[in-house]
Amino acid sequence: MKGSVGVVFGVSSTARFDFVVTEPSKVHGTDYVKAWHPEGYWVLARVTDVERKNDSQSLDDLSIETSEEVVSASAVTIGSRDERGVLRPPRSPLSPGDRVYPADEELLEGVLGLGEGSLYLGLLENTDIPVRLEAASLVKKHCSILARTGSGKSYAAGVLMEELMESGVPILVIDPHGEYGSLRSPNSRKGERDLMERYGVEPRGYPGVHVFSPTGLEGETFRMNGLNLGPRELKELVPTSLTNTQVGVLYKAIKELREEGLEYDVEDVIERAEDNRSKSKWNLINSLEYLRDLDVLSASPTPVEELVREGRCSVLDMRGVEPEMQPIIVARTARNVFEARKRGEVPPVMMFLEEAHNFVPERGFGKVASSDVLRTVASEGRKFGMGLCVVSQRPAKVDKNVLSQCNTQIILKVTNPNDLKALASGVEGLTADMEDEVSRLPSGSALMVSTNVERPVLVDVRVRRSLHGDGGLDLPDEPQGGSGGGGEGKRVDRGSRGDAGSDGSSREGGGLIGKLFRKRGDR
Repeated sequence: MKGSVGVVFGVSSTARFDFVVTEPSKVHGTDYVKAWHPEGYWVLARVTDVERKNDSQSLDDLSIETSEEVVSASAVTIGSRDERGVLRPPRSPLSPGDRVYPADEELLEGVLGLGEGSLYLGLLENTDIPVRLEAASLVKKHCSILARTGSGKSYAAGVLMEELMESGVPILVIDPHGEYGSLRSPNSRKGERDLMERYGVEPRGYPGVHVFSPTGLEGETFRMNGLNLGPRELKELVPTSLTNTQVGVLYKAIKELREEGLEYDVEDVIERAEDNRSKSKWNLINSLEYLRDLDVLSASPTPVEELVREGRCSVLDMRGVEPEMQPIIVARTARNVFEARKRGEVPPVMMFLEEAHNFVPERGFGKVASSDVLRTVASEGRKFGMGLCVVSQRPAKVDKNVLSQCNTQIILKVTNPNDLKALASGVEGLTADMEDEVSRLPSGSALMVSTNVERPVLVDVRVRRSLHGDGGLDLPDEPQGGSGGGGEGKRVDRGSRGDAGSDGSSREGGGLIGKLFRKRGDR
């Protein structure tokens, strides 16, 4: 039949089938195909593997006869919508001899549910179909962006931030490397600007981005409240664990200050602790002096209302902050925002947590000051309109309970075996075939699993409107390619839109899928 690209053969089931490819130039791995079911509806499926072989061969004298080449493919069945709009697998398998066709955009959008929502992430792999997410669902149900270093996780996070700002959602970014202040500037990279027409975007900077810095390196100075802190608050703020005796000294010092009815700061607490006769006071005093000298506490702290405002993206730039102090700052900030949100003092907000494995590590990898409050935000934030986006290069080291609360997962290239195991056990809907694909994804391509989309899909993450940050490094402009997408005649080489990475790794792309696409660039 005209337009078909193959014929079903061999054993098929309601979950998968094989077909002989009659048009090899039109069928490739990860493509979507359809077949007409005898019960009267189109069945959507996704190609998982394509093979070439000779239809006959001889082993005599270790020689192979010249023969016509046969191409076959395997496909996983997705299903079709019933009369109520519910996606269902076919009730019976396809039959040998049934024709297979390329899936049309209308069927793909209808079956997968890709067109809903205002957040434009990119294009469905090998098509011109936009993949969108719902802003309200993302904030209420949390999100994660996971990838190895250099695979584009920070780039994808920036795309999501742009879309949330376009929708007016307030954002708070925990930025350990100073990467996101560049959201204020239009994208000036020539290679990426050349691809913008294809993705339907234009260069744009976001003036609503405000950078706050505890060290004062850039933007506005960030300070936390340092007046009249209780013993529990100070205990949380000091970077070392206190013994019971030291906690007793702290309680006594603060009790005396409160009884006098005067405002007090950390310096006052130190002076009172010095009057204590306990020998344990010196370790406590040393910790309090360290906290005082960091100069992050103030009688005039940065108001929560300044961090979370309509139309604002607040970037908390942590460059220059001691690693042991970063979780403490994150803990206090997250708790203050969460409490303010519960009281209705600030609008609904999305909090991006870069290097999440450092702020909410999996049990067994240690505990930091921010662990408990971030677990609380992950489990209860949706009730109060505080969303969490977990961004990490080490999924295995992020608290699994936090990851399990993320209903949208954007997974770029991951190769570490432990991280792949963590994804397989923690991401609903991730099959063994997809786990293998994740390890071979080119930079800029992502596997997206979301309650907004019926099945996990591969997405070419769109080009950013704003400039992608580089952690403050002054790097020369590099050609930035796209990441697939496009319809007939639009396929291009994979680009390099990866992260600079915390370890300084260079951007990279390619892999087996990348090589495959480059070989068929004339489609």
